[in-house]
Amino acid sequence: MTPLRIALIASSNFPIAEPFAGGLEAHTALLARELTARGHDVTVFAAPGSDVVPGARVEEMPVLAISDVARGDVSMPPARFMAEHHAYLDLMLRLARGDEFDVVHNNSLHHLPVAMARTLPVPLVTTLHTPPTPWLESAVVTAGGRHGVLTAVSSHTAGAWRHVADGITVIHNGVDVEARPHGPGGGPLVWAGRIVPEKGAHLAIRAARAADRPLLLAGPVSDPGYFAEAVAPLLGGTVRHVGHLPHPALTRLVARAAAMLVTPSWEEPYGLVVAEALACGTPVAGFAVGALPEIVDDSCGRLVPAGDTDALAAVIPAVEQLSRSAARRRAELRWSHRRMVDQYEALYRRIAA
Repeated sequence: MTPLRIALIASSNFPIAEPFAGGLEAHTALLARELTARGHDVTVFAAPGSDVVPGARVEEMPVLAISDVARGDVSMPPARFMAEHHAYLDLMLRLARGDEFDVVHNNSLHHLPVAMARTLPVPLVTTLHTPPTPWLESAVVTAGGRHGVLTAVSSHTAGAWRHVADGITVIHNGVDVEARPHGPGGGPLVWAGRIVPEKGAHLAIRAARAADRPLLLAGPVSDPGYFAEAVAPLLGGTVRHVGHLPHPALTRLVARAAAMLVTPSWEEPYGLVVAEALACGTPVAGFAVGALPEIVDDSCGRLVPAGDTDALAAVIPAVEQLSRSAARRRAELRWSHRRMVDQYEALYRRIAA
């Protein structure tokens, strides 16, 4: 089939480079890699310092330099807001002028690509990675139906947007199952993610201690205040923070874990760490919030009411005994990145035609 010219819009703040800042960056890198491997001409617009995959072009979104005179204006918004605004404004104006691409896929969380979708000469796909935020929701509403094609990373996330947009296509995120070893298990419990309040690392620690299990926390300290106040005091002994690990080291850690704890304190839009754990054969114990019930079934984990660390501790022994082969099979059948890219590729071709 004829290759497509595809533009992927990523974050202007966090580079697409190992170790990834979060699931959005990992998702964009995987999408770029697989689309390139299938022969498509892929350009990724991303933050400075991004390094996606061989064969895919990376164009850094410009960083706006604001003069000292302008900074002196007391009404000036925060510098980061201004930098983001102008990075996406500059990009969308460029895309509106040219005919470089057959389709543009927006994976950012910024409102301007959605608000300016009608200015593009080619279709825009926007993947909704989060529940509604004020700026992004207002862009969808004010676009009056001309916001381009919307997809969501889970049925839960699509439902959260249904009050402002109909016809959202659900394309669940995927992980590279083949790149993850089917691990032996038997090691400490593991928790992985950004250390921020909404990911609930402190709740994982409480559950692990209640179950008398060792726990390793892996991930960047994205909120130092939360880490200092809620997480650090609970560390020590058999509970350790091992830092922000590169992908190979994190994969080995998860593959050796007896189980993965997933403890979000918000409506998790997808839960990439869950699919990554299952790909390693590691079963999951977590909270039944957001999209997690779409990913985890009784063959590969147990979910308990949100915030109930006693209930979570109680199911850990049963989760440790679940079949690691069954967890791996669920990832292969349901959460493979090839399935995800098949769906995006079919969508691109349909709307580009």
